[in-house]
Amino acid sequence: MIMKNAGKREKEIFKVTLIGSFTNAFLVVIKLLAGIFGNSAAMIADAIHSISDFATDIAVIVFVKISGKPKDKSHDYGHGKYETIATTLIGLALFVVAIFILIEGIKKIIFCTSGGVLQVPGNIALWVALISILSKEIIFQYTFRKAKQLNSEAMVANAWHHRSDALSSIATAIGIGCAIIGGEKWAVMDPIASVIVAVIIIKVAISLLRNGIGDLTERSLPEDVENEIMEIVKSVPNIVEPHDLCTRRIGNRYAIEMHVLMDPNVTLKVAHDEVSDIERLLKERYGEDTHVSIHVEPIE
Repeated sequence: MIMKNAGKREKEIFKVTLIGSFTNAFLVVIKLLAGIFGNSAAMIADAIHSISDFATDIAVIVFVKISGKPKDKSHDYGHGKYETIATTLIGLALFVVAIFILIEGIKKIIFCTSGGVLQVPGNIALWVALISILSKEIIFQYTFRKAKQLNSEAMVANAWHHRSDALSSIATAIGIGCAIIGGEKWAVMDPIASVIVAVIIIKVAISLLRNGIGDLTERSLPEDVENEIMEIVKSVPNIVEPHDLCTRRIGNRYAIEMHVLMDPNVTLKVAHDEVSDIERLLKERYGEDTHVSIHVEPIE
């Protein structure tokens, strides 16, 4: 259910995102230090991922604040699309970061297989990777749970950004661990781990981009939601054959438009009251900010 109090929703999103941003800032520092002093390409790649996490936290805070503004003369449907823009930018940032990590990892693998010798990562890199796994998984669970409660696509995207960082740290830990145990012969496992990290991030990024672009291009609501809408409308007396249903998301809100048939002999007041009942039921189900537009046609 979409929260009715937009101000409270915005404050909750800000609080959750701020906790994540502090965690990311801490991880950026220790990962970079561990990657540099621990001679680990996988850890440096993981640090870059955490930097993108921190940047997207800022994007969520800024765009969600804008999206919470009420409608005005220049935005008749409100500012909800700004939240969708944040989701899309997060996906794009992830994709760019992943490509960079992938290229650098492949370069090191080619160097190693061509006879080059890579430095074995230090133990500090492994310990930092384990710390990152634990902290990022905790932040993911917290953010994802709150995102569902607040019905925020941008927060869902940011939660998966946290999860992708946890997964990348798992790959990083495995690669670094194998390199430490196996010595120089297994040092190639470190860049191999960075390539695995990149593939994981690319998969998450594509999913986020698909959702964000879908909403920006006015993709319809899921079929099960549209079926539920039709059932709600049919439950109202005197409403016949609801049709031409059009739906979309505006940030965290739904927009619902349709045509309905009614007896041509009913009074204007009766028709108005029936349509008002439909609007009330839809807003009770999907939130007070739901945009509902219903066109009444006479039964011929």
